[in-house]
Amino acid sequence: MMMVRKSKGLGERHQKILDFIEDYQRKYKHPPSIREIGENCGISSTSVVNYYLDQLEKSGHIERDRKISRGLRVISQTPVGEMFRVPVLGRIVAGEPIPVPASDFNYFDAEESVEIATSLMPSREKGKELFALEVQGNSMIDAMVNEGDIVVMKPTQEARNGDMVAVWLPDKNETTLKYFYKEKDGFRLQPANPTMKPIMVKKSEPLEIKGKVVMVIRKVEVVS
Repeated sequence: MMMVRKSKGLGERHQKILDFIEDYQRKYKHPPSIREIGENCGISSTSVVNYYLDQLEKSGHIERDRKISRGLRVISQTPVGEMFRVPVLGRIVAGEPIPVPASDFNYFDAEESVEIATSLMPSREKGKELFALEVQGNSMIDAMVNEGDIVVMKPTQEARNGDMVAVWLPDKNETTLKYFYKEKDGFRLQPANPTMKPIMVKKSEPLEIKGKVVMVIRKVEVVS
């Protein structure tokens, strides 16, 4: 049976992970793996597990040694601050756009979400409605957005040149994640990968901006 310990300032998901690590350590005499944490705490993405572990490390709750498997140790109960929850709505392609449903906004279970410390968000985005998407593809690698990362977005239908946005192309029934540029004859959706060409959209073709990236949760490669 898991012993529940309440740590001031922790979000529900952070607390659940911390409790599981402690319970697992007592039972097996060594820390759990990243995948075991995800499986037992209801998190399907290892990048999301790593995001929570990074916050617990920064707050002083755990220590991590990324050079070894199961390199976790619970050390204290320092609060991480006020938290808020952002729903993970689906996948977004960072490459050539692909048809739905493989790239739709309903890939994850409705209850899938990430908790983010308010202190980590840009001040202008605090208190706003946000959503998150898992990145598929590698067209944005030079912008430090890789396959498996989670992009946190604010809903918007407008964008400035250079904004990284989620774009819906109704004529093609496709979605994509790109830098947005408005040009004389239409729009340029620019990848951050020198091996890939931009997607050109004519003014006569429909294009819908669904959101702007405000934060990236990095995927961390782990050893089980």
